[in-house]
Amino acid sequence: MGTWLLICCALVFAMVVVGGVTRLTHSGLSIVEWEPIVGIVPPLNSSDWDNTFQKYQQTPEYQKLNQGMSLGEFKGIFWLEYFHRLLGRAIGLVFFLPFLYFLIRKKVDRRLGLKLAGIFLLGGLQGVLGWYMVESGLVNDPHVNHLRLTAHLGIALLIYAAILWTGLDLLHPGRTTTNGLPQRLSRYALALVALIFVMSLSGGLVAGTHAGFAYNTFPLMNGHFAPPEIATLSPWYLNIFNNIATIQFDHRIIALLLFIAVPVFWSQARKLAVPQRARLALHLFLLMLLVQITLGISTLLLVVPLPLAAAHQGGAVLLLTAALWTAHELRASQEITIYPAAATTGKALP
Repeated sequence: MGTWLLICCALVFAMVVVGGVTRLTHSGLSIVEWEPIVGIVPPLNSSDWDNTFQKYQQTPEYQKLNQGMSLGEFKGIFWLEYFHRLLGRAIGLVFFLPFLYFLIRKKVDRRLGLKLAGIFLLGGLQGVLGWYMVESGLVNDPHVNHLRLTAHLGIALLIYAAILWTGLDLLHPGRTTTNGLPQRLSRYALALVALIFVMSLSGGLVAGTHAGFAYNTFPLMNGHFAPPEIATLSPWYLNIFNNIATIQFDHRIIALLLFIAVPVFWSQARKLAVPQRARLALHLFLLMLLVQITLGISTLLLVVPLPLAAAHQGGAVLLLTAALWTAHELRASQEITIYPAAATTGKALP
């Protein structure tokens, strides 16, 4: 079951990366209807393609941005969005069918069953939210609402984190240890997980407002630590969600906080008797932070090239993965009870 959940994690990771590429190539508004069942079948002949293209031609994106686009060019953006939606349906099946099998075979206790059912319902909500996001770009403005996009990303990360944590629980149940690691270390790790999640949401706002195409200098923002445009909207809180200068500034500040906090955490943990697997997780956590910051700076300075931007979005998920794994290892290392039967037979834990 743990392996199955990690496979689901890999699919969700792919979904986030493909979603980023779909956004960056302006493919997300190419399919103007949400048909969870019928939509599995793509256009199969010229008549189907003409009908699908005609529907797209009625959208603001075509009329304001892609006027004169050929059918061949339309197919290019259609197939990417189609694959994005198909992958979402595949994740649902890969999650639901084994879950149903384990339920029928009574391999899942009540607590775990509720967790998995909650994750499945969250996946359904994600599908609805995805269409709610797309719908915002089919009315007047040929761009999806950046708040809806950020919420869509946030739910994806919550699903990923819940699946990963549950999978790690199944693969590494409680074990005996005498390390006596301080509770503050575990709390520190969880706080870093939360900060990375917030930074990812901030990245969603950057992507949704195209803030990465502004202030393409580093470390200063066009010669300023904080640009003068940072508080031009009123009331003040609108700047957090709608002001491009503020959105990019906030993203940089959170990255700076992580750049300081993670090495401090790594240094403190190394001084303690941390188990070998937790030590490996700590090293990967620090390494992934450095990789992600490098990707972010490079994406900014080169004005958001597609490969780097997609890698940066995928890097956010990998950084979250490393943080979650570290937090889980430090939490698990403090447990004092071992369940050998559960580890070998899959029976429910007390």
